[in-house]
Amino acid sequence: MDIKKENQGKVEEYRQSLQQAVQKQDEHCYAIAINIDCSILVAGCDSYIKVFEFNQGILKQVQLLNEHKYSIFTLNFMKRSNKFISGSNDNSIIIWERNINDLWICQQKLTGHTSSVYCLILNNNEDVIASGSRDNSIRFWVKQNLWKCTQTITDHNSVVYGLSLNEQQNRVISCGEDKLILVIEQKEIKKKWQVIQKIQVDQFGFRICFIDNDIFTFQPYENEQMIIFEMNKTNQFYIKTKDIQVKGGSDYCLFPQQYIKQKSILVNKYASNLNLIKMKQNGEFIIEQSIEFKTSDLYGCISDDGQYLITWDHEQKEYQVRKHMEK
Repeated sequence: MDIKKENQGKVEEYRQSLQQAVQKQDEHCYAIAINIDCSILVAGCDSYIKVFEFNQGILKQVQLLNEHKYSIFTLNFMKRSNKFISGSNDNSIIIWERNINDLWICQQKLTGHTSSVYCLILNNNEDVIASGSRDNSIRFWVKQNLWKCTQTITDHNSVVYGLSLNEQQNRVISCGEDKLILVIEQKEIKKKWQVIQKIQVDQFGFRICFIDNDIFTFQPYENEQMIIFEMNKTNQFYIKTKDIQVKGGSDYCLFPQQYIKQKSILVNKYASNLNLIKMKQNGEFIIEQSIEFKTSDLYGCISDDGQYLITWDHEQKEYQVRKHMEK
C-alpha cells in the first residue's frame, strides 16, 4: 500500500519554535527524553546527561550528571514517579531520582549486560523494565525493594536494537540485527516471559513499535518501506499486512519509534528524515509531515502529549524544538 499525503481539511504539522529555543551542543547526543508535564528534559552529552528546565519550548540547563563512563544511548522518564532511566555504552542502566534539594541523583545502578544497552522500555505500573543490548540479550528487571534482573531472553543471535510493549502490557516485541522479530508474552503462571513467535524478515531494522495490541510497525534498514504487522485473531500470531512508503536512505540506530495515541501519530525516524505518520480510523496510514535534516546522525523524542518534537543532529549540533501547530 502506498502512503498518502494528507491534503484535505485542517493540516497539522510541527514547526520550529523561535530561535531562542535553540541550544548548541558540539558533543554527541544519542538520546533525549521529556517528562510527562513537559517541564524537564534530559539529553545525552557523550557520557554526561544534561538536565534542562523546559518552559514552553525554551531550554535552560540546570544540572550535569556524570555517573556513566561512556555514551548515553537510552533515556526514559517514568510517568507516575519523579524518576528517569538511562542506558549506556558502558553496559549499565541507572535509575535517577530527585532528592530533597531538587537535584537528580543515582538511586540504583543495574548491571548484568556485557555490552552496550541500545533500547529500554518500562511498563505502565513502573515495576518492570526490559532492556536490549549489543550482547544479543533482552533482560527483564523487576522492582521489589530494589530493581533486580529476574529473566534473560537469549533467542536473538545478534544486537537487539528495538523494543516495544503493547497496550495490554503482556507482550513485548524486539528487533535485532539477526533479521528476527521476537514476540515475547508474559504468562500468568509465575509471570514469566516466553518467546511465542519468531518472525523472519528480509532485512534487519532498528525501529519497532506497537500501535495497539493488534498492530505494530517495523522499519527495515535501508528500505524505503515501513512494514505493518497485524494479529491473526485465529492463532494470535502477527503477520505482515502492508508496506508503507517512507522517505529515507542510509541510517543509524537509536532514536526509537514512538506512537502518541491521543494524536494517532507515529514518529518514525528513517535516515535523515523524520516521518510523522497518522493512523486513520479506517486503519490507513498517512504521512502528515516529513522533516528533512542534513544528516542521518539524528536523535530525538516527542512529548507524551504530542505537543513538542525535540531533536539534535550532528550537522547543526544543536537542540531544536518544534511545536505542534494547526494551520
